[in-house]
Amino acid sequence: MADRYDLRLPCIRLMQGERALYSFAVDGKRLGDFAAVARVGRDEDAGLQGYQRPEVLKHIRGIQRYLEKPGALLPNAIVVAFDDSVRFEAIDADSSDVTYAAMGTLVIPVDESQDDGHKPGWIVDGQQRTAAIRESELDEFPVCVVSFVANEEEQRAQFILVNNTRPLPKGLIHELLPATQDELPLPLMRRRLAAEVVYRLNVDPDSPFHEMIATPTQPKGIIKDNAVLRMVENSVYNGALYAYRYADTGEGNVGAMVSHLKTFWKTVEVTFPDAWRLPPRSSRLTHGAGIAALGYVMDHLTDGVPLAEVGQASSKIGKLTDVAWTTGEWQFATGPRRWNQIQNTPNDIRLLTDHLRAQLSA
Repeated sequence: MADRYDLRLPCIRLMQGERALYSFAVDGKRLGDFAAVARVGRDEDAGLQGYQRPEVLKHIRGIQRYLEKPGALLPNAIVVAFDDSVRFEAIDADSSDVTYAAMGTLVIPVDESQDDGHKPGWIVDGQQRTAAIRESELDEFPVCVVSFVANEEEQRAQFILVNNTRPLPKGLIHELLPATQDELPLPLMRRRLAAEVVYRLNVDPDSPFHEMIATPTQPKGIIKDNAVLRMVENSVYNGALYAYRYADTGEGNVGAMVSHLKTFWKTVEVTFPDAWRLPPRSSRLTHGAGIAALGYVMDHLTDGVPLAEVGQASSKIGKLTDVAWTTGEWQFATGPRRWNQIQNTPNDIRLLTDHLRAQLSA
């Protein structure tokens, strides 16, 4: 029948002990011809079937947008587990000194009339990437595949091992972003601009944040990098730093953003010098809640203010006298709170922000 045929792909067989791995390239659009996603579910007797999590639509759309851009690169291999219907035909290579690898052809039986449950392959890792390629407007997108022959229990074990690997720390990703100039998915593009600003704040000697932001390469910093990153990102897209963005590219005038931030936070440092040099456990100023709240105060005082006048506008924080960064109580409208009872939660950040802005408006 025309819908049944053998797909023959150039392949390298790698022996790991007595087990074989097969590495080959294939058009990603064709993965669905021979490999299915085994999603987690229960059969009629409540037995566990499959092992994959459901496709994450937002993540898939982000990958798809990236793949459809010129120069897209997807170097990570898709991992596929096959049943024993596939076979490897080796090519004699007596001249090779390598005994654990062999060149050949992987022969995959394809039956286009089969449903997913009867296809010879299952995707162990790469579910979202495969879906993004499938849904893209591209005519083709070749990918690398690493495969092995296994039963479902072995497949599930490999899935757990692959997905249990510790991901890169967020802080390391944030440090790498400024030096990455290639096109990235939109969420990472947004964060890259903020990450570049935070990097400058941490390394510039004239910055009030100089070497104070804790990162993988600056572990002695006392302020969490994510606290500063969120403050900057919020201002870039919703606050005073928005004026320095380039609307057509999503990038921005990093120098102007850094100057704006240095000016405001230098005023904070001068106004509260003791609290500024203490770690978060001893000061709510360097705590995530304090950084976020004063970020909103910066937007309140300096939004729309020319860069040359940011210092004058920032000087108004001298009116903040009812503060309890390190001792005492916050005299909130809802009642007093001990200084260290303020937590890095949306409700507490909003409470602290409203309190500080009320003082400025008094």
